[in-house]
Amino acid sequence: MSPRVIHTAQALVDVVVEVPALPRRGGNAMASTATRYAGGAVTILLAAVRSGAEAVHAGAHGCGPNGDLVRKTLAAEGVSLSAPITEGLDTGICVVMVEPSAERTFVTTQEAERQITPQSLQTSEPTAGDLVCVSGYSFVGTTREPLITWLESLPEEVVVVLDPGALFAELGSSLRSRIVALTDVWTGNGEESEDFGGAQGMGPAAEAVAALLKPGAVAVVRDGEEGCAVHADGVTTVVPGYPEKAIDTNGAGDTHTGVLLAERTKGTDWPDACRRANAAGAIKVTRRGPTSAPTAAEIDAYLAGR
Repeated sequence: MSPRVIHTAQALVDVVVEVPALPRRGGNAMASTATRYAGGAVTILLAAVRSGAEAVHAGAHGCGPNGDLVRKTLAAEGVSLSAPITEGLDTGICVVMVEPSAERTFVTTQEAERQITPQSLQTSEPTAGDLVCVSGYSFVGTTREPLITWLESLPEEVVVVLDPGALFAELGSSLRSRIVALTDVWTGNGEESEDFGGAQGMGPAAEAVAALLKPGAVAVVRDGEEGCAVHADGVTTVVPGYPEKAIDTNGAGDTHTGVLLAERTKGTDWPDACRRANAAGAIKVTRRGPTSAPTAAEIDAYLAGR
């Protein structure tokens, strides 16, 4: 069996509103559209299955209409949910304000998706070679202790993939040390990676981050239309991106991660996996909504034209 992509983080419902500009404090903005999507961890999982991976959501999901939307969206594309429904709580929401520049701003609630235990995560039954994806946002609040306890119990052969997120820099140094000691693959944006590694630029940042991880770990640093850099097997490769006119950047980084991991489950080498992930991110920013990751065939067609 091929390795699976297992995501442990929060599957939410994104309430996406398009606004002409963010309101001032105490002010008001009139949205031109408002749309509900399954988001959060869902974006990575959909991107992964559309590029041919088997994917599992190991996180918690609620019993109300938001949880129903998450389950319906994942089931429609063959993503399994290993944990049982959390009774008495619905899945939370993330309000996403998208400006004409395609920049997005988030406000997130915390509900059923934060009700995990080591036992609920273990329902995903990771085995050697599986890629377990972890978000830095899961290391705050009620998900922190059960998640790290479970990660520390995993067999060495399970690949732990960390998407640090902006909150990673705010974690205590001892907690960050525990996390990076478990991390086999780092995939973060330029700002997160430069802050952590202390080096500027994609290539130097990838090298600096890799030096702080466990021996043999891989670091991927992405920078939007500039592409990404990957440090693997002692070699740093900068993989150029594909600039496109963006209309919505919400989910672009997660789409990149999902395709990257899907390619790795198929044995694609790191630079080629990054190239396809760069293309997927470029396609995604031309589409609205967090669930608009391209299929493998769409990525093929896109790359064939470049």
